[in-house]
Amino acid sequence: MALLRKINQVLLFLLIVTLCGILYKKVHKGTVLRNETDEDSEPPEEMEEEIPVVICAAAGRMGATMAAINSIYSNTDANILFYVVGLRNTLSRIRKWIEHSKLREINFKVVEFNPIVLKGKIRPDSSRPELLQPLNFVRFYLPLLIHRHEKVIYLDDDVIVQGDIQELYDTTLALGHAAAFSGDCDLPSAQDMNRFVGLQNTYMGYLDYRKKTIKDLGISPSTCSFNPGVIVANMTEWKHQRITKQLEKWMQKNVEENLYSSSLGGGVATSPMLIVFHGKYSAINPLWHIRHLGWNPDTRYSEHFLQEAKLLHWNGRHKPWDFPSVHNDLWESWFVPDPAGIFKLNHHSS
Repeated sequence: MALLRKINQVLLFLLIVTLCGILYKKVHKGTVLRNETDEDSEPPEEMEEEIPVVICAAAGRMGATMAAINSIYSNTDANILFYVVGLRNTLSRIRKWIEHSKLREINFKVVEFNPIVLKGKIRPDSSRPELLQPLNFVRFYLPLLIHRHEKVIYLDDDVIVQGDIQELYDTTLALGHAAAFSGDCDLPSAQDMNRFVGLQNTYMGYLDYRKKTIKDLGISPSTCSFNPGVIVANMTEWKHQRITKQLEKWMQKNVEENLYSSSLGGGVATSPMLIVFHGKYSAINPLWHIRHLGWNPDTRYSEHFLQEAKLLHWNGRHKPWDFPSVHNDLWESWFVPDPAGIFKLNHHSS
């Protein structure tokens, strides 16, 4: 009897231990699942759409990038994620400038662009060699740099944003269009500026119509051009239409046949884009790309007009951080001093 009682006690003990183990597992599992649910079940109204903005930071003009970022961040309440693109030898400097300045609060990623992808695709003879810098072609490779966004904004570094970037992001892209640009014929006061600074606003200024390859495109030389310094892009369409491959094809053709006019195109970024996107792009509100501020230091827009502008672009040789230039006061108000003291403004006055 004593032996039987002892066996019963042992069995009872094992039963209690087993029940405790089962109960512990259930409670613990419930806690883990609850924690994971709590972390992942953010209410929809608290989920804020992320706006990706791609901008390059070249070694000699990094101050331009920082001023552009400052103007964007300061004029919106939207959730911006900046993709700051540079070459390998500049990445640490980009990060330090942001982290040791007033920009430390921004949400950003530093992305390396490997210029090896451009090998054999760029003609060395250009009237403006600075436009042959590798970062000038980053806009061709957006899907390779940006992976998790459907819609992306690309901006040149020599811009200042005065409006809410959310408005630009909300640009409607027509079905089947991979990108939106601002057409050169839509520019307010375009005719006056073109007369003053000698600009062309048609394909004739970018493509060499003496070449058979260009003639065979069937594009009228009087077709209005567009400026790819401000782009709103649909990544799904871009990949579906293999836009990057098309652009590379026309870069290689230019190396072989010298297809692009040296007056403006010079074999750089605009000419291949004019071909690939001909008749297949949506329109950006013209006030979101007021340009040519860098073409002639003696030509100025009216102050009232500049105040209405949402985005200012100093495309051309005369940059607002250098001398001579125009409307540089608007640019300097967004300048972020270089913590390393390398980038300095040229403060000559006219």
